[in-house]
Amino acid sequence: HLPEQMKRRFYRNWWKSKKKAFTKACKKWEDDLGKKEIEKDLGQIKKYCCVVRLICHTQQKLLRRRQKKAHIMEIQLNGGSIADKVAFAREQFEKEIPVRAVFAQDEMIDCIGVTKGKGFKG
Repeated sequence: HLPEQMKRRFYRNWWKSKKKAFTKACKKWEDDLGKKEIEKDLGQIKKYCCVVRLICHTQQKLLRRRQKKAHIMEIQLNGGSIADKVAFAREQFEKEIPVRAVFAQDEMIDCIGVTKGKGFKG
């Protein structure tokens, strides 16, 4: 279910690797037992979590640039109850989310952890 451009982000050297990232996690979506386990996990998120975030990636193929690794970021969901947030996130699985749907024109954005943190070295 995950595209190659996202899997590339988890490898330092793509062409030498065995490309095994997320192979076991993808098998959950194939059978009914795995789907029940996913629903159970979403139920636990509704019950215990207070913040819901989506992990999203860019589509580098559409840009036709040299870089093939996708950029990955977390987008926090705000507004509504936790159950509403989880239901919205469940609907967005495997779908494209346009930037216009997440950010407004001239909107202030909080960035959490942008650099590698090298201190005063620069």
